[in-house]
Amino acid sequence: MTIYHFVGIKGSGMSALAQVLHDMNYQVQGSDFEKHFFTQVALEKSGIKILPFKKENIHPGMTVIAGNAYPDTHEEIEEAMKLGLPVVRYHRFLGDFMKNFTSIAVTGAHGKTSTTGLLAHVMRGAKPTSFLIGDGTGKGDEEAEYFVFEACEYRRHFLSYYPDYAIMTNIDFDHPDYFANVEDVFSAFQEMSWQVNKGIFACGDDEQLQKIQAKVPVVFYGFGEENDFQARNVVKTTEGTTFDVFVRNTFYETFSIAAYGDHNVLNSLAVIALCHYEEIDAKIVQEQLLSFEGVKRRFSEKKVGSQVIIDDYAHHPTEIKATVEAARQKYPEKEVVAVFQPHTFTRTQAFLEDFASSLNLADKVYLCEIFGSARENHGKLTINDLKDKIPNAQILNEEETAILRNHEESVIMFMGAGDIQKFQQAYENQI
Repeated sequence: MTIYHFVGIKGSGMSALAQVLHDMNYQVQGSDFEKHFFTQVALEKSGIKILPFKKENIHPGMTVIAGNAYPDTHEEIEEAMKLGLPVVRYHRFLGDFMKNFTSIAVTGAHGKTSTTGLLAHVMRGAKPTSFLIGDGTGKGDEEAEYFVFEACEYRRHFLSYYPDYAIMTNIDFDHPDYFANVEDVFSAFQEMSWQVNKGIFACGDDEQLQKIQAKVPVVFYGFGEENDFQARNVVKTTEGTTFDVFVRNTFYETFSIAAYGDHNVLNSLAVIALCHYEEIDAKIVQEQLLSFEGVKRRFSEKKVGSQVIIDDYAHHPTEIKATVEAARQKYPEKEVVAVFQPHTFTRTQAFLEDFASSLNLADKVYLCEIFGSARENHGKLTINDLKDKIPNAQILNEEETAILRNHEESVIMFMGAGDIQKFQQAYENQI
């Protein structure tokens, strides 16, 4: 039996895929840098072997799955090629693997991870389902009928996939180091649409998605009346959100979620629409929606002293706005404090004004130094360029997080896609 060896197993997609294969009784191991990464916790729990990179890890009889971050000149990939072993890139392997199931790709500029997690949770309540989420979580089921997975548009990686269904949450300009503008992003999603085999569930409130064309039915969901699946009578409380769903103007059911903000209603609506299409009992959908506990680093909360601390992956102005809105709904009486670490110089430069206006929705803003990527030329931009656009914003250093103690009884939101957690950790150690 072949051993699947993952080059770069700690990558979030790679670690999730390794867990899926392991759960389905395949032999799995992998290699990576020795630095601790949050995805390795689940791998270690599953007993999956993680080795430091070296060419001696590669032996005859292996199939090598290579992470997208590693070039063909990587010592392990070179060794595999020398031995004539199959070497398959992560997204190519995934594209072939999903052909064994009814596959559902979840894509969009924002909300992919949350929606994938929610869909997997709901579907598992009805049918055996394997899933792969971009937060590093994966679960395989030997009996699986469905495969739910997160499909990323960055560098058009999702064009390796030909899924049965696709959920498209929105189209927005992001990854300015790769995409030229929103039209370029749209063209990638349009190309992906031609590759879907059974149906697309798209947010009809998104003006870009309204233009999507496909050779399969496109079902629209959203708050607007022209949508096929529409949320009406939305009631927001500090406990969560309840709404009625109308299918082509006919009342279907009432659903409740223990989540906050309009974006979570839309994510739920996408899941409800797909489950309706696959004839999954509405009662199961209602129960599963209510019992969903969220995914990693998406509005992850903990109480520390008199403060509520939230860890969130928000790294784009649209996501920051949604996170602040959710905090306001759940904690209407509390001061909302944003601690934000911009992710990449290119993104910070491209969205400087938008970052300022979305962060201004918080009551107080602290900014951490920009988290650059290895591929970037930093140029002249600094964190002060953003600070200057936000009244009363302050720079936060890892050594001086104690200043956050001044915000008693408040909600402190640590947001970003870099290493913002080290600031949170430093603060928690302080108190």
